[in-house]
Amino acid sequence: MRVALFATCFNDTMWPGTPKATVLLLERLGIDVEFPFEQTCCGQMFTNTGYADEAVPGVRQFVDVFRSYDAVVAPSGSCVGSVRHQHPWIADRTGDAALRSAVDDLVPKVFELSEFLVDRLGITDVGAYFPHRVTYHPTCHSLRMLRVGEKPLRLLRAVKGIDLVELPAAEQCCGFGGTFAMKNADTSVAMGADKCVNVKHSGAEVLVAGDNSCLAHIGGMLTRERSGIRTMHLAEILASTEKEPA
Repeated sequence: MRVALFATCFNDTMWPGTPKATVLLLERLGIDVEFPFEQTCCGQMFTNTGYADEAVPGVRQFVDVFRSYDAVVAPSGSCVGSVRHQHPWIADRTGDAALRSAVDDLVPKVFELSEFLVDRLGITDVGAYFPHRVTYHPTCHSLRMLRVGEKPLRLLRAVKGIDLVELPAAEQCCGFGGTFAMKNADTSVAMGADKCVNVKHSGAEVLVAGDNSCLAHIGGMLTRERSGIRTMHLAEILASTEKEPA
């Protein structure tokens, strides 16, 4: 099986440790992972702000780069959600039937990390070790667009040494929402403040999620509050072992 890593542009730029952890994890599970250097943005930032035409080159590039692989894995529910739900629509708008067909062929092979592990590989125990109290925030795109459900929690429950605690009102949005946080800053901050209260009430040392964008929003507020609570991507916890701890 030829597997490609879709690192996503924001991970590549700001949180390179997450795609590195994804590769480390998958290679430990016996998967040979390729990283196509031609990959770029999925185009979500254009589509979400009404610039659909500007998203077309990104969709074409995504198809050209990843179409030959058996599976494409990304540590981001947000970007996989964009590929799965927005790329077909963007391709339709072009009137290019060949592009729409190529998108339709590729979309079923694009997986968020927990989906790939649980659904494609049939694995929940990845051999991870993380002896800390952790709570999980289900990001909106992974929860509502991809509907990953319990998959991240099943993976976390199998981590050796972990103390996994419930996050109150877990399904409430953290308020980030990409450009929403800039266009509606006051509302975004209020939603983030509510999320931070619930994270602190959980008693966790570490907040984990499948999207670094949401973790940046929540983590920034937790840091300013000097809460002492860390944020980590799911991939980093799953990549952690007794010999090579995170």
